[in-house]
Amino acid sequence: MMNGKNPKKNQGIALIITIAVITLLISTTMELNRRAGDAAEFTGVTRDRLKLSHMTSSGVNMAMALLLKDKKDGEIDSLQEEWADKESIADLLGDIPFPEGALTVEIQDELSKIQVNALVKFPDGKDFNQDQMNMWERFVGYITSGEVEDDDTSASAIVNSIKDWIDSGDDDAISGVNGAESDYYNGLEPPYSCKNGPMNHVEELLQVKGVSKLVETFGGWEMLSQYLTVHGMVTETTGNKFNFPGKININTAELPVIGALLQINDLPLAQEIVGYREEMTDGKYTHDLSKPDWYKDAPGCSALAIEPNLITTKSDFFRIIATGELNNVKMMTVAVVERENKSGKNACRVLSWQTE
Repeated sequence: MMNGKNPKKNQGIALIITIAVITLLISTTMELNRRAGDAAEFTGVTRDRLKLSHMTSSGVNMAMALLLKDKKDGEIDSLQEEWADKESIADLLGDIPFPEGALTVEIQDELSKIQVNALVKFPDGKDFNQDQMNMWERFVGYITSGEVEDDDTSASAIVNSIKDWIDSGDDDAISGVNGAESDYYNGLEPPYSCKNGPMNHVEELLQVKGVSKLVETFGGWEMLSQYLTVHGMVTETTGNKFNFPGKININTAELPVIGALLQINDLPLAQEIVGYREEMTDGKYTHDLSKPDWYKDAPGCSALAIEPNLITTKSDFFRIIATGELNNVKMMTVAVVERENKSGKNACRVLSWQTE
């Protein structure tokens, strides 16, 4: 008599259940293993980033110490000095005992750049600084090769718009016939208002009418921004007033900035000035750069006259770029510092600090 049960069928069901359980266990194990691996990787990256943070901070502090030593050694700042020499900095970094990873440090003179906020006379912040305006128009003309696309992207239009962005108490009147105040920017999509004050970040320029076209012409923002800065503010000891002198260190300025200091007809002499500054004999720099008018000694430059209000041979504003690498993880810390004297003692004040 049949009892209605099929042993083979039951065995098949049991096998299927067993396989399903094993598959589930394998899947669960693999997922747990993956998560454990991700957690370990995350922990490793976090650990490496913490180490890199200490490394790049050490690099910035080493650079500040070097800048303070330079200040003690002399008032002149040039590319002939230790702080500007990559090999000298590499040797100093070799004395910092990092058991693993690599660190590089670069120091740039912020006053080798055109100081955007100096375009307007502060503290009133209403009127053009005429020498700066002329230099800006030459700089824009240098970039665009004098080619005018339209009334909004001409040198005068861009300079007027930058002035309108940073001037104060003047939101009802544009500069020239092609500047731009809040009425213009409020009509954009999305709308925004004019700053009407000093720029805090050089990237603010990208919001100014006509600048995006200038960026395109020059080959991108990264290319253009290396010649511009918002730093250089000097605070008066009395009255709590500030201004932006805007003087460019002719000892450190790069070719496009040197070109902006010259009249259009003198532009070919910019390369002569840079070449004279960098000339070496037997591994040592040949020429003395202590006087602001040393450029007259460069070939063909004896009759050259750069506006004295535009140049200097010293600086107290510097950008420090510290880059660390460890286990395929990279970190960069960029600090802008100002050398200042407090109670008779030199120190570096951090103006900005960014890590990425």
